[in-house]
Amino acid sequence: MRTKTLGSGKAAMTVSAIGLGCMGMSHGYGEPGNVDEMVKVIRATHDLGVDFFDTAECYGPYTNEELVGKALKPIRNEVKIATKFGIKLNGFNQTLDSRPETIRRSVEGSLKRLQTDHIDLYYQHRVDTKVPIEEVAGTIQQLMKEGKILHWGLSEAGMETIRRANAVEPLTAVESEYSMFWRNPEADLLPLLEELGIGLVPFSPLGKGFLTGAITKDSTFEKNDFRSTVPRFQKENIKANKALVDFVKSVADSNGVKPAQLVLAWVMAQKPWIVPIPGSKKLEHIKDNLAAADIEFTNEEMQDINRRLSAIAIHGARYSANNQANVGK
Repeated sequence: MRTKTLGSGKAAMTVSAIGLGCMGMSHGYGEPGNVDEMVKVIRATHDLGVDFFDTAECYGPYTNEELVGKALKPIRNEVKIATKFGIKLNGFNQTLDSRPETIRRSVEGSLKRLQTDHIDLYYQHRVDTKVPIEEVAGTIQQLMKEGKILHWGLSEAGMETIRRANAVEPLTAVESEYSMFWRNPEADLLPLLEELGIGLVPFSPLGKGFLTGAITKDSTFEKNDFRSTVPRFQKENIKANKALVDFVKSVADSNGVKPAQLVLAWVMAQKPWIVPIPGSKKLEHIKDNLAAADIEFTNEEMQDINRRLSAIAIHGARYSANNQANVGK
């Protein structure tokens, strides 16, 4: 597995070109996986060359960090762990809290659950507008001096917040949804990150499974699957967005690859400092995903794909109204 660098200068961190998003193993996508089986999948993923694993305090809550900690403890010095603070969940509804005392409690809890003495990359999961970002950055800066955090980042933050946070303590990465299903970051976020030398870690690079073709208008989602709350996954929008799935399949077929591989390769091809974190409970799917790191496009091929993508309208919001209010602050 080749590597990429997130961030620049003292904030730089080198990781595998594709990471593993661990959330779905215990949160958000229906019934959690069996812990022992998920431990095996995580360790096997590392054996395949992945050294970048993503989790969060609120996934579970807490159980995903416990899983990741158990899986990675024997190989802790060979991996980088990213986790997040700042969200409390009631069902899938978010309450934000990034007060300094809350951040400190969160760090100590995450360190314990992850069975480690440091966090490689610590994200503010959502921006808490009640706490100035400079105060958040100052708290992180102190935790860095204590050796508990090595790098930090923001998730789904607004452009001005990113600038202000980076001015206090340079950011290694911003985590944001980015895929053929959600290209909005191309307008403002990608240019800003390039200007500031900050990496991008796209979550849901497979469109929460939609771009693989596995979801149809007849698909149903359990109550503990957060897609049940997402407008984009209502039947009428799934049907309307089938044109995108058909396009992905046609381009994948013409290149002799699987849809998941095509869309991951497309994400990585946009900038050299983009490291996607697709997730899966199944090792065979992870193996397929990792093969995307070896797929390359010519400039002409990428221009053609993007031109045709731009002609496809996307239907449905990507978050419920409550959670959408916490994005881009």
